Amino acid sequence: MGLCISLTHAVDRSNFKTCEQSSFCKKQRNVKPENSPYRALLNSLEVTEKSIRLQLINEVNKVPLLLEVYGLQGNMTRIKINELIPLKPRYEVLDVLIQDPPTVPLAIIGKDESSLELGFSNNVYKLIITSKPFRMDIMTGNELLLSINSRGLMVFEHLRQKKDSYTEKISSTFGSMWSKIKNVFISEKKEENVENEDVKEELDPGNDKTNPVEQPEDADSQNESQETEDEAGMWEETFKTHTDTKPNGPSSVGLDFSLPGFEHVYGIPEHADNLKLKTTDGGDPYRLYNLDVFQYEIFNPMALYGAVPLMLAHNIRRTLGIFWLNAAETWVDISSNTAGKTLFGKMLDYVQGANEIPQTDVRWMSESGIIDVFVLLGPSPFDVFKQYASLTGTQALPPLFAIGYHQCRWNYNDETDVQTVDAGFDEHDIPYDVIWLDIEHTDGKRYFTWDPNKFPNPKNMLQNLALKKRKMVSIVDPHIKIDSGYRIHSELQSRNLYVKTKDGNDYEGWCWPGSAGYPDFTNPEMRSWWTSLFAYDQYQGSMDNLYTWNDMNEPSVFNGPEVTMHKDSVHWGGWEHRDVHNLYAFYVQMATAEGQIQRSGGTERPFVLTRGFFAGSQRYGAVWTGDNSAEWDHLKVSLPMCLSLALTGISFCGADVGGFFKHPSPELLVRWYQAAAYQPFFRAHAHLDTPRREPWLFGEDNKQLIRAAIRQRYTLLPFWYTSFYHAYKTGEPVMRPMWVEFPGDVETFSLDDQYMLGNALLVHPVVEQNARGVQVYLPGNGQFWYDVHHHQRYTGPQNLYVPVTLSSIPVYQRGGTIVPRKERVRRSSSCTHNDPYTLYVALDAQDFAEGDLFVDDGHTFNFQKREEYLHRRFTFKNNSLIARSASAKGHFNTVAWIEQVIVLGVSKPSAVILKLSDGSESSLDFEHQAEPLVLTIRKPAVNVGAEWMLYIL
Repeated sequence: MGLCISLTHAVDRSNFKTCEQSSFCKKQRNVKPENSPYRALLNSLEVTEKSIRLQLINEVNKVPLLLEVYGLQGNMTRIKINELIPLKPRYEVLDVLIQDPPTVPLAIIGKDESSLELGFSNNVYKLIITSKPFRMDIMTGNELLLSINSRGLMVFEHLRQKKDSYTEKISSTFGSMWSKIKNVFISEKKEENVENEDVKEELDPGNDKTNPVEQPEDADSQNESQETEDEAGMWEETFKTHTDTKPNGPSSVGLDFSLPGFEHVYGIPEHADNLKLKTTDGGDPYRLYNLDVFQYEIFNPMALYGAVPLMLAHNIRRTLGIFWLNAAETWVDISSNTAGKTLFGKMLDYVQGANEIPQTDVRWMSESGIIDVFVLLGPSPFDVFKQYASLTGTQALPPLFAIGYHQCRWNYNDETDVQTVDAGFDEHDIPYDVIWLDIEHTDGKRYFTWDPNKFPNPKNMLQNLALKKRKMVSIVDPHIKIDSGYRIHSELQSRNLYVKTKDGNDYEGWCWPGSAGYPDFTNPEMRSWWTSLFAYDQYQGSMDNLYTWNDMNEPSVFNGPEVTMHKDSVHWGGWEHRDVHNLYAFYVQMATAEGQIQRSGGTERPFVLTRGFFAGSQRYGAVWTGDNSAEWDHLKVSLPMCLSLALTGISFCGADVGGFFKHPSPELLVRWYQAAAYQPFFRAHAHLDTPRREPWLFGEDNKQLIRAAIRQRYTLLPFWYTSFYHAYKTGEPVMRPMWVEFPGDVETFSLDDQYMLGNALLVHPVVEQNARGVQVYLPGNGQFWYDVHHHQRYTGPQNLYVPVTLSSIPVYQRGGTIVPRKERVRRSSSCTHNDPYTLYVALDAQDFAEGDLFVDDGHTFNFQKREEYLHRRFTFKNNSLIARSASAKGHFNTVAWIEQVIVLGVSKPSAVILKLSDGSESSLDFEHQAEPLVLTIRKPAVNVGAEWMLYIL
C-alpha cells in the first residue's frame, strides 16, 4: 500500500534513480571490458582447512585485496574478495545463510607462474585462477561452465580518507602509518615462511621494478585524475532535494561473469517483467533496491519492493546459479556475446570442435560491502534449488488455512462490516479462510492497537470468526507514530532502539501516521523486543486466530529519497543504511514470525505476509507483488513475477486479485480469480478509493464463475499442501516454469504464460480480454496430458489450440501422476480436516502413475518436533494401485478416508478388488466411461493412513 496520490496516474519515474543518476552505477558502467588492473599474486597462496587464500593487487593504485575460495558440499563454490587491510571493516551480510556452509577440500592439481588449478567435488570440477589479468574459470572435463572477470570489469573501491584541508596536513603522517602497517604485514608473512617477494614488490611502491609509471606514495591514493573527475559523486551525492553524505567515500564492488553456452537467464526478482531476463544493452540494468513504487509500470527493469540477488542460467544440458550475497543497492547488467572473443574461449572452441558458442555475460554492481558470491553448479534445476536451499533455507510450511482464499481491502470499516462480509460468504456459499484489516483498524495508525469506536470488541469479532474456523490478519507496519502517549514509541525511545541519523539522533520520516520513527530491526535486541509485542497480554484484543501483515517495510518513507530511508542513516553496529537496506524487510518479517511462534510457546506455525523481502525471506512466510492495477497486463505479468520468485526460493507468492488500484471490469475480475486460484497465495485486495469488490457484487453469473474458481482451489488443497511440504523439504518450487520439468525442451525456455504446479498440473490461465481461445504448449515426447475438467487426453509435444468461454480455466494433469483432492464443499479449509479424499490417477503411455499425500494437523510444528504426520505414496503399475508409507518416520491419527479413485486412461475392467494389509479382499463398485477413458471406483472406504492395494482386473 504505497503513497496515495491519484488512481489515474502511473509511477512517477522521476522519484527513482536511473543508473546514470546513481554515481557508483554510472562509474562502474563506464569501466570498459579488457585491461583489468587486478593481478593475482600466486606466490601469496595459503591453503587452510576450509579454503585457499591469495592476494590480489590493483596495479593502478597498489591496494591489496584478499581472495578466498571455498569448495562447498553439493557442487558449489564460494568466492569472497575483501580489502586486505581496510581502514575499517566492510559490511558482510548476516543472518541470511542458515549456517556456515559445509566445505569440501580444494586440491591444488596444477600451478605455474601464470595460473593455479584447483579441483573440488572429487575433481569433477576444476577452478583455474589466472594471474594477469586476474581471472577465474570453472570447468568440468573440457567444458567451460563459467568465467569470472574474463571481461575485466571487476571493481573494488577501497575505503579511504577524504582529501580535505585537514587530511592533507596529516597525509604524510597517514602515509607513514600505512607504510608501517605494510611492513608489519610483510614481516608477519616472512615469519610464516611464505614466499612473498612478489607481494612485497606490489605492496611497496618504492620497490617497483616493473612499472615505469610513478606510483602514489601511499596505498590510500588512487589514480588522481580519476578521483578528481569523480569527486562530486564520491563523497556526497544529491538526488532531487536529498543529499546523501558518504562518510566512507566510494565503496562499491562489481564483478562480471561469462556463461558460454547459455542464452537463457532467470531470477533476480523483484521486477514486473518477463520470466526470461532481457539484455540490458542500451538501457538501464536490472535494479535490486527495495522500494515503495506507487502503481508500478510493467515490463521494465525498475526496482520494486523486494530483492533476491540470485540468477539462474539454463540450457539443454545444465542449470547454474549465481548468488550474489550483498544487501546494498545493486544493479545487474546482462548482455549477449560469444565465448570465442577470448583466447581461452577460442582454445575451448577448438577442443570442443565448435566455431562459435552462444554466451550470456552478467555484471553485478553493488554500492558497498564485499564481493561474496556463491556459484551453484547444478547440474539439474532441482540440484540448483537444493543447493540454494542449503544456503538460505527452504520455504516455511504454511498452516493449511494460509493456502485457502483471503478476503481483503483497504479497509473493512468496523466490526459490523467484518461480520457482514463474513456472513456474505456463507449466504452465497463461497468458501474463504481469512478476512484482513488494513491500517484504518488501528487507533490513529498506532500499530498493535484497535480503533476504540470502530473495533471496540476485537476479541468478540475474532471469536465469532473462530466459531466458523476462520482467521483474521491485521496489518502491523514498521513505522511507529511519534507520540509520547503511545506505549510502543515510548519504549522504543527509552530502549534506544530506533534507527539513527548520521548525527546520532533518532531517525524520523513521514508515513501513514505522520511523523514516524523506524525501529532498527537489524539489532537483535530490537527484534527480541518486537517479538514480545505479539504476546496476548501485550497485543490487547489479539487471539490465536489473528495473524500479521507487514507492509511498507522496504522501508517506505514518504519524504525520504526515493520514498525510502536515507542511506547515511545509522544502524546497530554503526553500519550505514546503504549497507543493509535490502535486509530491513527481511528482519521485519523474521521478528514478526518469531513473535507469532513465541506467543504460542513455540507450538503454532506463523503466517506473515511481507511486501519487502530478500534472500532467505522464504523461511518466514509469504510475499505478494505489491500495488498492482486492475489492468489486463498486470494480470498477465503476475505469472512471471511469481515464477521468478519461485526460482529464487520464495514459493509462497501471489498478486492482489482484481488489482489494487482502479476498478476491474467483471470479465477482468473473473479471469483474475481463475488465474489466482492456481497461484500459491490467493488474496483479493483493493484500494480505499475503489468500489467494493466482494465476489457477489458483480451479478449472479459472475458470482457463480468466481465461486467455481474458489471452489477449485479448495478441492485441490491436499495437492497444494503436499506441494508446499516438498518445497519445505527440498527447496523445489511449488509453482514452477515449464523448463524446470522439461529441461531439455527449448520450446519451454521462454514460456511464462503457462506453468507447472508441482510435477503434475499444467496451468494456462486466460489473461487476454475477450479471449475466444488460448494456445497451450503440451511438452514431452509421447507425454500424455489430461484436461482436468473433461478428462480428454492429449499427447505431447504439441501446440494445442483450446477454445475458451468465460468459465474456462485450462488445466491439464500430466500422465504418470496421481493428484489427491477433497471434493466436498466447506466454508473454510479447517472444516475439511476429516473429509475423505479422492485420488485422480492419470496414466502415462506405460500405464504407470505415482503421487503422494502429506497429512498432519495443519497448523502446529508437531510434524517437525514429534514426527506427527503421514506421508503416503501411491503407485499405479501392472493394473494395480498400491498405497504405502513414503517415509520410515511419521505417525498421525486421522479419520479421513479414501472416498473415490478416478483412473484416467484405463480400459474397462471386469472387476476391481481391494486388498487390505491383513489379507482380506473385497469387490468394489465402479463405473467406466469409454470416451474419454475414465474409471471411477467408489468407496474403497480405507483410512488414508492404511496400507492397501487395488487390483483392476
